[in-house]
Parts: sequence; structure tokens; C-alpha cells
Amino acid sequence: MAYLTESEVRERASRVMQRMQKTAGRVLTEDRAIDHDTFDIFLSHSSSEPEEFLLGIKALLEDAGLKVYVDKYGDPQLSPDNVTKQTAEILRVRMRQSHTLLYIYSQHSTKSRWMPWELGFFDGFNGRVGIVPVTRNQEEVFKGEEYLSLYPYVDRMATKQGIDKLWINRTRDEYAPLYEWSKGTAEIGTHI
Repeated sequence: MAYLTESEVRERASRVMQRMQKTAGRVLTEDRAIDHDTFDIFLSHSSSEPEEFLLGIKALLEDAGLKVYVDKYGDPQLSPDNVTKQTAEILRVRMRQSHTLLYIYSQHSTKSRWMPWELGFFDGFNGRVGIVPVTRNQEEVFKGEEYLSLYPYVDRMATKQGIDKLWINRTRDEYAPLYEWSKGTAEIGTHI
């Protein structure tokens, strides 16, 4: 098992930007949400998260076949600094349109005022919540805020066929493929 690292996330974003010949912000902005859309993942993130991080994580999730919503790009009229009932209602609508919430835990997430609110709302609404630790290096151990230990976490590991795959884990022996778990077709279970 391996957490996503900052360099891996940036590398994935770089490949997308090179292929599309656009900046991370431009790529993200072009993916706007539509009212009737449904999403596999509501990506909860800090507004101070670098665009390259968001693009890289979004691309890795899309590589796994998942449809991802990123609020400030899917609904560019939203501002994290403008806390209004309208903003909260738009976020509630988007969370209700999503099967799963993934919470990006990085050096920037502790600065967010919205992320704990999104986590609490989605947990109460649906309960299918996971944490995506992004570490500075591969050896780093994930030690998030205490309340984050209530939720399973995402990592990647090669399958027996040697294919890198994203997983959702409760413990080392309790996990499920992220794709199936996000779609609601698999639950986290014991695999020894």
C-alpha cells in the first residue's frame, strides 16, 4: 500500500497539462457541472490547495473511471471567502448528486473552513466518506486530525496482475477497490 505523494500528483497533472496544452486552472475550469449531472466523487479540498494538486488527484480518480466534482471549478460562481446560504445550498445540491465524498488531506487542508462542514454534511447524508492523504514522500505516515481516523483512507497498490489501482481501506486487511466502493457496488471487507 502507498499513499499518494505530492510529486506523484504533480506529475499526473503535468501530463494532463502537456497533453491539453493548458494550465491546470484552465483544464479544471472547462469541466463545469450541469444541474442534472451525477458524480461518483465530491472532492472536498482546501481553497488554498494548488491547482496542480487538484488536477492531479482529479485525473488519477478519472483514470480509475470515476466522475469527479470539484466545487470552485464545477461551479465557478462559488467563492470560499463568501459564506452565504446560497453557497451552502449549492454545495448541498452537489453533494446530494454525488455517491461519495473524498476529503483531500494535505498540508493545506487544515486551513479550510468548508471542508469539515462538507465532511459532516455528507457523513450525515450518505455516510460514504473517505480520506485521500497526500504525503510529501512515500515513507511518511498519515496522521490527520483525530476525527479523520473515523473514515477509511485511499491509497494505491498494484494488483496481482501488476496494475496500479486505487483502494479504500479501513485497516491493512479491510479494504475494497475504490471504483466499486465509490459506486456503491462493494463494501470494505476483510481480505487476508
